[in-house]
Amino acid sequence: MRLGEFVCTDAISTELLAVDKQGVIREMVQTLLDAGQIAEEHYEPVVNGILKREELGSTGMGRGAAIPHTKHPSVNQTVATIAVSQSGIDFDSPDGESVYVIFLLISPSGHPNDQLKALECIARRHRTDTFCRFIR
Repeated sequence: MRLGEFVCTDAISTELLAVDKQGVIREMVQTLLDAGQIAEEHYEPVVNGILKREELGSTGMGRGAAIPHTKHPSVNQTVATIAVSQSGIDFDSPDGESVYVIFLLISPSGHPNDQLKALECIARRHRTDTFCRFIR
């Protein structure tokens, strides 16, 4: 799977306004709503699903990135967006560092393999310094 298969380029944000994890999640889900990837009535349930997932453990990956994600029946295929924070966000990352690049991912409920493939794709790219510098 490639990033271009599931990242909605119309929802990418190069300058987040939010200053905390919940605000970032809300802002990023809003970009997917604005890009027509989710319906307005699914905004709060999707946000709540992502926040609930964060309660299980932070999706901060270290090295300045995080992948908040959820499964939700409102999407027919995996969709994601990318956002950059210039000031950094506390995402409870394992390395204790702030997060500057966030990949937010929503996958269909009935297709767990799609979510795993997308998460693996992002994690594999994240391991390369060139990609991290390019995104940031």
